[in-house]
Amino acid sequence: MANDSKTWRCGKYELSFDRPRIMGVLNVTPDSFSDGGEHFDPDAAIEYGLAMLDAGADIIDVGGESTRPGFTPVNPDEEARRVLPVVRALAKEGAIVSIDTRHVAVAKAAVRCGASIVNDVTGFTDPKMVEFVKTSTCGVIVMHAGEVAAPARTHATVQLDTSAAAFVAEKAREAAAEAAREAEKPARRRRGKLLGDPKPEAKLPGGVVQPSLPFGESEPAPESEPETPAAEQTAPAAAAPETVPAATEAAPEPSDHLAAMMRRSARREEAYVPTSQLRRFTLPDSAPIMRRVMGFLSDQARALIHAGVSRDRICIDPGPGFGKSANEDIVIERETAKMASLGYPLMCAVSRKRFVGAVSGVTEAAERDAATFGVCLGAIQAGANIVRVHDAAGFAQFLNGYWAVAKPQPRRAFVAVGSNLGHRCDNIRAARDMIAEIPLTCVSNSSKIYESEPAYETRQDAFANAVIEIKTELAPLVLLDELMKIEAELGRDRSKKAKANGPRTIDLDLLWMDGETHGGKKLRLPHPLIGERDFVLVPLEDLMHDPARFFRYNGVEVKEPEDRVGHIVGELGRM
Repeated sequence: MANDSKTWRCGKYELSFDRPRIMGVLNVTPDSFSDGGEHFDPDAAIEYGLAMLDAGADIIDVGGESTRPGFTPVNPDEEARRVLPVVRALAKEGAIVSIDTRHVAVAKAAVRCGASIVNDVTGFTDPKMVEFVKTSTCGVIVMHAGEVAAPARTHATVQLDTSAAAFVAEKAREAAAEAAREAEKPARRRRGKLLGDPKPEAKLPGGVVQPSLPFGESEPAPESEPETPAAEQTAPAAAAPETVPAATEAAPEPSDHLAAMMRRSARREEAYVPTSQLRRFTLPDSAPIMRRVMGFLSDQARALIHAGVSRDRICIDPGPGFGKSANEDIVIERETAKMASLGYPLMCAVSRKRFVGAVSGVTEAAERDAATFGVCLGAIQAGANIVRVHDAAGFAQFLNGYWAVAKPQPRRAFVAVGSNLGHRCDNIRAARDMIAEIPLTCVSNSSKIYESEPAYETRQDAFANAVIEIKTELAPLVLLDELMKIEAELGRDRSKKAKANGPRTIDLDLLWMDGETHGGKKLRLPHPLIGERDFVLVPLEDLMHDPARFFRYNGVEVKEPEDRVGHIVGELGRM
């Protein structure tokens, strides 16, 4: 929602939510459910990640293991080999990078390479992952992955017999069954604990209890099978193999707990057939579903806080599609406002999921983007702060159009203006007047015009420089496009043959915008060179008190005056 007071600290970045943030999906995998193999090559993945940033994505979520239904687990070494070059390259371009992994070794390596967020689909149920994130400053995404409703029970038809003989016989059967249960009790004990007792929960430092993974209860093994020795047991949350009819060929159940849960989910979807029983409501009751989802998310968030992770680093995600039916996913999305009320930044990660196809009638996952946008819009209106989408460019256009009409939101920004060809001061004044004509934008203040030494390329004429303060309701990349149009109209040559820092009739740089951090080739916010440019910092002193302090507070390194480039040498007058 507009003017949401939540903030999310992710390493050196701080995201505000006066506007929803877009997380672009970048799967460096050969088998993801909607785009598997398209970006498996690291160079292709890097190029696509930068393209998403230039199209409007705020965060890039890099994943090296598909978690689609029926996925094959990937070992951490192979996952790291896939993702680390991509994470490193995107972080170098100023991107806020999220690493989508459940392996602590991959998370550690990615954060060292520049990732600012750890997105754990198992919800930080691994104490080693908790131990790692508590010692870092990265943002964390707690996701719920697991079944949210108990399996349906089948009931046999009962024929009542009210005769006295039947009553006496039933009492005799109950007494015999009770005696048999009493006789079995000693045999059922193993190592001092009854079979079926809850498994011990892991404890984090400080005595905090770490809950089990939020997956459904494992199906019991047949009684004839011997108990698995403790040394051979898999992870505590791993599900036991499901029983399959003898006539049916089935792949062995994976030992990986997440893979097992997703395979069960896929089989439930495939095996579903309508029953003859009538349902009185179109959707299941939301209360038990939301108790399980919200209970897990809030419990895990509190466990992280108790372990030492600050609250403003935590984001939550209900995990649509992970062990949930289409009906359950719709119930969860309709309860977005309740999840937002927990007080953490909330993610809507529904892009191209099966339930989106179910409600839209679109079979092919890659063709579900329009339906995805509709679901995301509903979630945003109910309080979601971040949307995780495959089509970042399309959603950025969708969001910009909606936001311009639905959410009036003027924000402060600064634009640097420079010229050293033709009538320099007239060029600057013309640019100011044209900026005032940009849609949803006004000029609120202007500095004086100063003369400065040329920077970077010193063998050219001196520059005239100024800074213009504006208010705008446009997204940063949309505003930048408008500034580039003004440059072209005033004769700026941005072709490859022109020197990057050579003579120009006009130069417009978007320096800073309230609440915006951005990376990529097209735009960096705050401007990465603002702290070393005397011809920018001096004019800014006309518009704010102590700009050096202001930008240092916003994470920009500001050099001392003697160490800067393009020093101011005089004044040329007012705008």
